[in-house]
Amino acid sequence: MSPADSAAPPLVVAEDLARYFDVSSPWLERLIGREPRRRLRAVDQASFAIPRGRTLALVGESGCGKSTVARLVTGLYRPSRGRVLFDGVDVTAARGAAGAAVRRRMQMIFQDPYASLNPRWRVGDIVAEPARVQAVVRGRAQCQALVAELLQQVGLHPDDARKYPHQFSGGQRQRISIARALSSAPQFLVCDEPTSALDVSVQAQVLNLLADLQTRLGLTCLFISHNLAVVEYVADDIGVMYLGRIVEFGPRDAVLSRPAHPYTRLLLDAVPDLAMTGRARTPVGGEVPNPIDPPAGCAFHPRCPWADARCRAEPPALWVDGRGRVVACHAVQEGRLG
Repeated sequence: MSPADSAAPPLVVAEDLARYFDVSSPWLERLIGREPRRRLRAVDQASFAIPRGRTLALVGESGCGKSTVARLVTGLYRPSRGRVLFDGVDVTAARGAAGAAVRRRMQMIFQDPYASLNPRWRVGDIVAEPARVQAVVRGRAQCQALVAELLQQVGLHPDDARKYPHQFSGGQRQRISIARALSSAPQFLVCDEPTSALDVSVQAQVLNLLADLQTRLGLTCLFISHNLAVVEYVADDIGVMYLGRIVEFGPRDAVLSRPAHPYTRLLLDAVPDLAMTGRARTPVGGEVPNPIDPPAGCAFHPRCPWADARCRAEPPALWVDGRGRVVACHAVQEGRLG
């Protein structure tokens, strides 16, 4: 069984996704130095499903492959192995009109709202661009009406359409990015660290807005974040990634209240919580291993307090723990964590 197994009919399914990048030196340097080709395993064996109207959050440290998964799901990257199904259509194989029809139903919100907005365009043109390109609206009057409606939906004024991105705060620019993503009436929204570049108070406003829009519009979401406090607020299901692989997957409450994998436990210990004042915490020690040359066995074993000889020699397979979660950990399977 894999994380892609679900009783609810999924809108998005990822099956054994992998993405490798060739990071070898130039051919002549490799020839002179007798170096082999080198591949960076950004994502490996990632499987999951997102039912309609629900939010899956992928969490983990920087460099674990979360954003690469987002780009694989939306078709920005082609997988080295595996496939992505969107409403039953293979996104990785769809070409021409069929591929455009599938991708028309997806949109993405990026981490840095200022970098993702064209500084030379007025806000009205930025918000209207997806709708124009995908022929959602026709004519100037329809376009202006849609822009005004979308700006109001995200808490801005219709007159803001005449302004430029630099005239807004960071939170307001992210609202513009959300309005742009909604202009083509997508069913699936990928949010790639949409609040990490914002102040804490502004983060809450943007998260409230996303939650409200999802409820009203029935959106299905993939939410990428390294912040478990944010994930607790927005997610229905959580996938924890480490070095390109999903090491724990399950319902939000089960993962956060009873974390199974040692990495998930250590991540939760690092989240500030006044209720845990005075309690001993175990921070995540060490550094993420080099994905070009990952350690043998379980990739997390150099940093894991519960690692033993088996962990150092044998990669753990995904295992269902009986509480609705899927975990890849020898210690969990053997009952060594307690």
